[in-house]
Amino acid sequence: MTHAEDPRTAPSIRWGVLGPGGIARTFARAVRDHTASRIVAVGSRSEERAAAFASEFGVPTVHGSYEELVADPAVEAVYVASPHSEHRAHALLAIAAGKHVLVEKSFTRNAAEAQEVVDAARAAGVFVMEAMWTRFLPHVVALRSVLERGEIGEVVSLLADHGQAFGHLPTTHRLHNPELAGGALLDLGVYPVSFAHDMLGVPDSVHALGSLTPAGVDGQISIALGYGDRVQASLHTTLWSRTATTAVLGGTAGRIEIEGAFYRPTRFTVVRDDGSTATFEQPVDGGFQYQAAEVARRIAAGETESPVITLENTIEVMRTMDEIRRQVGVRYPGE
Repeated sequence: MTHAEDPRTAPSIRWGVLGPGGIARTFARAVRDHTASRIVAVGSRSEERAAAFASEFGVPTVHGSYEELVADPAVEAVYVASPHSEHRAHALLAIAAGKHVLVEKSFTRNAAEAQEVVDAARAAGVFVMEAMWTRFLPHVVALRSVLERGEIGEVVSLLADHGQAFGHLPTTHRLHNPELAGGALLDLGVYPVSFAHDMLGVPDSVHALGSLTPAGVDGQISIALGYGDRVQASLHTTLWSRTATTAVLGGTAGRIEIEGAFYRPTRFTVVRDDGSTATFEQPVDGGFQYQAAEVARRIAAGETESPVITLENTIEVMRTMDEIRRQVGVRYPGE
């Protein structure tokens, strides 16, 4: 595929939203405004929060528990938007109810939990995917085509960062709370790590240098990944600074510069060593609609995973992040 398909052309499915927080609102707006699908139910442990979400997005059914949501016969697919620490349990809950599932990234806290979810999904024969929306955006689809055509030669380096100024948030906030699997890596760093995986595959070596918060989660990490004899990726993530969030792919015949934020809809420029340049730009409202459309298409086709981010891909990314956390000394309660 050389271009991203229009999300509006995907079949309609009926979504249930588990966890009506900020990212669920972004998802709901994208589904409502840019796809043929509908959100038919929302569930929360707080019926008041669920009702407010339903009122905002015109969702017809409110559930005061996650169990009621996944049992709702009107729901075909569940979007899990709870904190990282709860992804495994909530994904398994939906799978046990026979629902297809889209799980927010990071997929789970660690690779072992990811494998458990994947095994359950395969046994149940339901579709499951990590909500790494970046992989489905028009500029990333076009970027893969540029690389496949060899426009910058052999890729030998990748640079990517994602930092946000979240240091001011209280220690009880999910990003700073070990109980909720907080820290920079699982929330922000997953983007450059998954991007490197998308472009370069599974690294042969992982080296990480990190600084922890007083609560014991990662506040900042610098990551070096090695692939074979000469291909390298340099990644960075932080909770303490709003960084450029750009990415650059360096090849033997040129480079590709992706403007910030590289993980959101944006543009990139191909700069060839012969002096010629080419820029890709496709304005997009939102962006979550592309992953929602992917789920709808695969479910309609009777498939149980996406080739764009397979279940094995997700486990591979989690393994890399497990090793990064091991090296910087972050372990979550209960792991």
